[in-house]
Amino acid sequence: MSNNAENPIMTESSANETPAHVVLYQPEIPQNTGNIGRTCVAVGAKLWIVQPAAFSFEEKRLRRAGLDYWQHLDIEMVPDWQALTERLDPARFYFLSRFAKRTLWDAPLQRGDVFVFGRETSGLPDWILDPDDERAIGLPTRPVVRSLNLATTAGIVLFEHQRRLAVGN
Repeated sequence: MSNNAENPIMTESSANETPAHVVLYQPEIPQNTGNIGRTCVAVGAKLWIVQPAAFSFEEKRLRRAGLDYWQHLDIEMVPDWQALTERLDPARFYFLSRFAKRTLWDAPLQRGDVFVFGRETSGLPDWILDPDDERAIGLPTRPVVRSLNLATTAGIVLFEHQRRLAVGN
């Protein structure tokens, strides 16, 4: 977004900074990636894809879910986890998981945070996610719900992040 009036979170000093980063680790469902891309455009977040994705980015379902917003999306593909961490060092990472001991509500969010989401079917690998790590966060849900849809979760996380930045917390 180039017009600060369009986004109340942006200030003159931060207009060129990315407010948040969304990382999809080896995504499997094109519609989720498309919807998450659209949400990233809405809040000015950058979308990172850690390869391999289980689909082509020419996939019709991906394009349909993202509608005509792809031209506005700041997206970067990286070949593996190491390349991602090198590109985003020293950013502050949060790892989303239903197994996390801490909720999003308890995380001290800041501009530039990185939110890492795992595969739709298996989440993040154990060598990335430690559920006891304070950077592991989840959304509170009733026990009868195994998990929320990835695009829904990313939307909740990004808009809570945006809300917190707007109120200065």
